[in-house]
Amino acid sequence: MNILKFIALGAAVAYGVSYLTKRDANGHSIVDDVLDKAPDLVNNLKKYGQDALDKAKAKAV
Repeated sequence: MNILKFIALGAAVAYGVSYLTKRDANGHSIVDDVLDKAPDLVNNLKKYGQDALDKAKAKAV
């Protein structure tokens, strides 16, 4: 029974990787889009983290 679980999980992972790396008409994949937006996402996360720290410090005082 465990071997069937591993086969199903492997098939799901293979399909997911295939879907994420498939190119559209413009030649971009979902992974390419995420990697292009990554620096902006990191900067936004840093801002949100700093805002959360500032609010936590304000409540502590």
